[in-house]
Amino acid sequence: MISENGRPEATHVKEVGKINPKAEINFLEGPRSRWTEFKFTVKVMLEFIRGFRVLHFVGPCVTVFGSARFKEDHPYYEMARHLSAEIAKLGFTIMTGGGPGIMEAANRGAKDVGGRSVGCNIKLPMEQHYNPYLDEYVNFNYFFVRKTLLVKYSYAFVIMPGGFGTLDEMFEAMTLIQTGKIKDFPVIILSKD
Repeated sequence: MISENGRPEATHVKEVGKINPKAEINFLEGPRSRWTEFKFTVKVMLEFIRGFRVLHFVGPCVTVFGSARFKEDHPYYEMARHLSAEIAKLGFTIMTGGGPGIMEAANRGAKDVGGRSVGCNIKLPMEQHYNPYLDEYVNFNYFFVRKTLLVKYSYAFVIMPGGFGTLDEMFEAMTLIQTGKIKDFPVIILSKD
């Protein structure tokens, strides 16, 4: 279905999970009672299980990371869209953080060629709504759960220009490769200048 602004609406998207944007802040405030720490552990476990359930059947993925702030007319947006279309033609599902900017461009590129498109969204206080080019997405409260699942379901990472979040995701992958936690895992960095 096309919206009034000429863009597709996400009509067949599975939204999973309620979001508590302060959950990670509360966790990082320091030691709590054992009961509180146990409840937190159960919440994290449930978030992992919810992610496993949504992402189990998405197929082999290539994850594209990049800034949420690039608009549709930016050259990096168009680069991510074109590259993701080519990757989707090879049979890979395009996975992103599910938000706007480069993430939207990548998901849109997959949809342009009839490919699959999924998002692992992190709810932030001031931004990060899901984009309309997703077949499925799952919301996460915790960055570390989200990053773990992005690695788990990906066969490669494509790093586009972005900010600290993009750098964090890139260095997470590079650290896992360097320490031998994941092997034979391509990380493609575009427009590094």
